Amino acid sequence: MSGDLFTPKLPEGVANRRPLADRLRPTSLGEVTGQPHLTGEDGVLRRMIASGSLGSMIFWGPPGTGKTTVARLLSGEAGLAFEQISAIFSGVADLKRVFEGARLRRMDGRQTLLFVDEIHRFNRAQQDSFLPVMEDGTVILVGATTENPSFELNAALLSRARVLTFRSHDEESLAELLQRAEEVEAKPLPLDADARATLLRMADGDGRAVLTLAEEIWRAARPDEVFDTAALTQIVQRRAPVYDKAQEGHYNLISALHKSVRGSDPDAALYYLARMLDAGEDPLYLGRRLVRMAVEDIGLADPQALVVCNAAKDAYDYLGSPEGELALAQACVYLATAPKSNAVYVAYKAAMRTAKEHGSLLPPKHVLNAPTKLMKTEGYGDGYRYDHDEPDAFSGQNYFPEKLGRQVFYDPPERGFERDIKKRLEWWSRLRKERGET
Repeated sequence: MSGDLFTPKLPEGVANRRPLADRLRPTSLGEVTGQPHLTGEDGVLRRMIASGSLGSMIFWGPPGTGKTTVARLLSGEAGLAFEQISAIFSGVADLKRVFEGARLRRMDGRQTLLFVDEIHRFNRAQQDSFLPVMEDGTVILVGATTENPSFELNAALLSRARVLTFRSHDEESLAELLQRAEEVEAKPLPLDADARATLLRMADGDGRAVLTLAEEIWRAARPDEVFDTAALTQIVQRRAPVYDKAQEGHYNLISALHKSVRGSDPDAALYYLARMLDAGEDPLYLGRRLVRMAVEDIGLADPQALVVCNAAKDAYDYLGSPEGELALAQACVYLATAPKSNAVYVAYKAAMRTAKEHGSLLPPKHVLNAPTKLMKTEGYGDGYRYDHDEPDAFSGQNYFPEKLGRQVFYDPPERGFERDIKKRLEWWSRLRKERGET
């Protein structure tokens, strides 16, 4: 090996060695893994090519699922010129240049497939600039986004493009990618069975990530060395996801969080909140769940609980991560340490059952308004007593339908603020009896 002091000559083959993910890039739609609903024999894209007619599309899905690769292959199999830009690095001048190039190709009888990566990063005006060239056939637009197109893209743009969803790789397709990598490298990945399974989870559905991790492992391994899970984690400095947000682990942790709050254990509640945040859970989902806990398990025992949780949700929405996560932690501790009551929750369910069982009973006539003479003749409003004019601002009248009679749904416990509510309800009950309003 030779070279000057500052630019040493690298061993032959190292300097120009392409990343594994690039070397394994599919050369046809049939080689694409993980998206059979799009690229399989009966996939949407294969059917489009067979029909000889491609329209503009939005590719929506997480990173590492093949959006860029599929767009490039699509242009090749459809015989289109391929042009690629990124919304992160491109502006109006770049768009004009691309559109002009596409117009010139069209004059020569060749259409252009324009692939726009991260298309959601273009502002509304920039997104609108695609409309004329889409409508006149200058380009077939294929935009890629990791964000929900319904929220991030103009309605006008979406109305002219079909949204195709790319799915995260499952473990089977990730395992297939590793097998291909081993064939290209002509050597097995130096992992035992458990470590190999852990590596698949570490990739978190990202095909590019699993190949990048595999490269790191091959670089680190000595001859004949095989890594276990602990060694794997130390080498790649990346732990496996704690849980899949759509699977059992997600529901196990949110259940544990909810029950820890209900059980008045702030430490356990914080632990499960932290685990979910650490696993990548959407903080606003957790904010919504805390609001639910406030109304289900604290209720009127502490009416401020709902206020605190809504404020925490808004604070996160305003501050973002990581600062806003502290507001969620504060709300979580507030709920866990608040007096507990499900009295309103139970009362609501009981009232709902009664409402369904008894149908459309007419309220008592004394609580009905009588805006017409006929209604007054029918007795609407007769005998209604205005509570503010009654002793103690309480008439004690019955407001339930006569056929149903007075019901009791809400029975507050003697905890927190509801202790005072219970005393008030008991006092009103005594007044009804004293005044003959039972």
